Amino acid sequence: MAIFTGADILLPKNADYEKWAVIACDQFTSQPEYWEEVSKVVGDAPSTLHMILPEVLLPGTDEQIAAIHKTMADYLASGVFAEYKDSYIYVERTLLDGNIRKGLMGALDLEKYDYHPEADARVRATEATVQERIPPRMRVRRGAPLEMPHVLMLCDDQKKTIIEPLGAEKENMEKVYDFSLCAGGGKIQGWLLSRELTAKVNAALAAYEQEKVPMTYAVGDGNHSLATAKACYEELKKNNPNSDLSNHPARFALVELENIHDEAQQFAPIHRVIAKTNPDGLLAYLAKVCTGEEICPIPWFSGSEQGVLQLGIQPGQLPLAALQQALDAYLAENEGQIDYIHGDDVVKQLASEEGSLGFLVPGIEKNQFFQSIVTDGILPRKTFSMGHAQEKRYYLEARKIL
Repeated sequence: MAIFTGADILLPKNADYEKWAVIACDQFTSQPEYWEEVSKVVGDAPSTLHMILPEVLLPGTDEQIAAIHKTMADYLASGVFAEYKDSYIYVERTLLDGNIRKGLMGALDLEKYDYHPEADARVRATEATVQERIPPRMRVRRGAPLEMPHVLMLCDDQKKTIIEPLGAEKENMEKVYDFSLCAGGGKIQGWLLSRELTAKVNAALAAYEQEKVPMTYAVGDGNHSLATAKACYEELKKNNPNSDLSNHPARFALVELENIHDEAQQFAPIHRVIAKTNPDGLLAYLAKVCTGEEICPIPWFSGSEQGVLQLGIQPGQLPLAALQQALDAYLAENEGQIDYIHGDDVVKQLASEEGSLGFLVPGIEKNQFFQSIVTDGILPRKTFSMGHAQEKRYYLEARKIL
């Protein structure tokens, strides 16, 4: 069976798309005012906002989760959606710098995906999965009739045979959406592939998936959401040991496939801010324990002060891996709360608060991305971001999972 295939995709028929689509729930977790403003803009209009639980609100109450499931059921019952059976949608996302990031919406077979560190699956996580983060998300997905994806899946298609050829075929496809995303998210356009183009994509995917490589796809963003989908599917199998679930909709997850070799792909670093800590004590600890042979300068900010941590790393070691290991060790024995932040300015703003310390970490080279996962295993959690926070995937398409 193919790993990535067409899906039964749902799109709203008559909704105001700028109110319908909202950014991934795991963004702006330290800025609740962002979600408050989006809520004001959306109001009572049909929106994916009413079908998600922003992580700033996790773990969520039973009442909140029940309301989400009811909204999904109401939207399905009232004819909000049009359904496109066994389809792909070609996506062009205009980013803040004007570059266009290309993608393909389809379904990923969760049987081929494993997020555990030792996994040798065809589809793997790229960053460490925090097991404690999965159960609260399972509470939201368990019993939900729909999923709205924000997972970005990466392929290593150096020859650009799968997604890129679709850009020249847009006149042969039906445009299904074209609008500006709310809260400064840029612009997005989507085209429904014709049957002829679907056949061509299926052939290109088959050729790519048959290549003899250890890893075919890697999660670029949304790993905890995909891990939650996997956990819910495994739970379904455990509870139904005698049922044939080979074609059950919960076996698959709707994702956007992107090519790591797309020129618009930018891997932005995810910085660290530690709040409610002793900044001087933490800096002294890091200077003492990070004494590797190579030196990597890490700018830091605390209150009105700033400086550079001369981070010692081992040859070939990812700087963030050394920093994260040291931070984890310190926070296991000392006070402090770590957060993962997109954007230099946000780091400086949060680090200006009393008892806070922020670090600007370097990025990762995408050309070595797939091989580094195969060779060294998954990266430290929150190593990179595919673009800035506003450039993350917005909830837009949906799919039935019950």
